[in-house]
Amino acid sequence: MTKMDIPALGAFLAEAFPQVRDDFTVEEVRADGLTVRLIVSERHLRPGGTISGPSMFALADVSVYLAILARIGPVALAVTTNCSIDFMRKPVAGVDLLCDVRLLKLGRVLAVGDCLLHSVGDDRPVARASLTYSIPPVT
Repeated sequence: MTKMDIPALGAFLAEAFPQVRDDFTVEEVRADGLTVRLIVSERHLRPGGTISGPSMFALADVSVYLAILARIGPVALAVTTNCSIDFMRKPVAGVDLLCDVRLLKLGRVLAVGDCLLHSVGDDRPVARASLTYSIPPVT
């Protein structure tokens, strides 16, 4: 069961993280995760015209964060405690990226999510990431 839908997640991201609100949109919310789009622009590219690793990391990180919030509600202080990312192939040039997240564990203090990133229109993964988040205690 989700506590935040697509409009609520978008509003939260715009309010809590206005610096990235134009970079990401939530495409779908599911019971076990969600899909987020990185709206690729010139600033996400590295030399050679491919999407940079830091931009792909940001997509995975924001996606897991939003998947957690979709389930527990707006907890701004949930933080990344671990991330591992494997870059598998070059993304399609000039095309947005999608990140499909599946929450593997959602406990009281820790959450673990698995991500597959791929270019829009191409289901082959360009990166895979695993992230762990610390969830602050409810006060």
